[in-house]
Amino acid sequence: MTDDSNAVDERAGRTELHPDARAFLDEVAARGHPSTANLSVESAREQSSLLVERTAGPDVEDVFDLSIPGPERSIPLRVYRPSGDEGRGVVVYFHGGGWVFGGLDKMDAACRHVASASGRVVVSVNYRHAPEHPFPAGLRDCRTATRWVVENAAVLGGDGERVAVAGDSAGGNLATAVALAFRDFDGPSLERQLLVYPATEHAFDTASHEQNATGYYLERADSRWFWSHYLDDELDGKHPYASPLRARDLSNLPPASVLTCGFDPLRDEGVAYASRLAEAGVPVRHHHLPDQIHGFVGMFVEPMRSHAEEALTTMLDDLSG
Repeated sequence: MTDDSNAVDERAGRTELHPDARAFLDEVAARGHPSTANLSVESAREQSSLLVERTAGPDVEDVFDLSIPGPERSIPLRVYRPSGDEGRGVVVYFHGGGWVFGGLDKMDAACRHVASASGRVVVSVNYRHAPEHPFPAGLRDCRTATRWVVENAAVLGGDGERVAVAGDSAGGNLATAVALAFRDFDGPSLERQLLVYPATEHAFDTASHEQNATGYYLERADSRWFWSHYLDDELDGKHPYASPLRARDLSNLPPASVLTCGFDPLRDEGVAYASRLAEAGVPVRHHHLPDQIHGFVGMFVEPMRSHAEEALTTMLDDLSG
């Protein structure tokens, strides 16, 4: 890990795969699930819900669902409110799932842990999914939800001056895009971006895409499949709100925490994004786990649960409190 000195290790690679990650991968292989890239959208969504048997996260004093007006439909939210004083910081969380699947239940255990470990209010956003709603529909929902949280934080028991955005994988992509859009269009100020192995580039030619093309949960062919459904047109992949790494200017963005993993096809684009932020003068903390795989933060099952909890807690330590 680095501090906010804007030093990012661009040499971040991989070591030996962690034994717990290997055990998880072996279990997945034993189940005989086909690659996402070989499935229809409906089948991929069904497999995603079955692939990892979700377990409950820690107890949180108050958890409730609500919906808010969105650009074209209401946006479902789930609020996690831990015990403690009012006026706490808030984390707005966007789930992963390649922009195609996921929902409020997908990261429920992780969001419970975030609320419990940080003492903050957590608001999970169920944005619209592709391919029914391609880019930028999901992003518009995330922007709308984040603005609503900032404006209504006090009602939720939080502080609208201390709102961070967070997300994993596709959700990390959406968090970066929300921060960019708020900067570009005079949006509310955000305290921090918490980016967990974010997708930042519509390209598949990095060393990590080659090195981790198959065998490590998320595969390069899966990434192509997700992007093909997210984008209505290939040209959309050049837009900085789809591929934040292509943004010409990354200055004046909120401080960022970026988590990357050695055995992840998205590793190098995450490292590159952290580096670009640092070069632009944005305070960055880069957390690199050379022995882990993509997706592990959402795996609140043995043997991965402790690793997920530790990684999330480490990133939460970057918040002011």
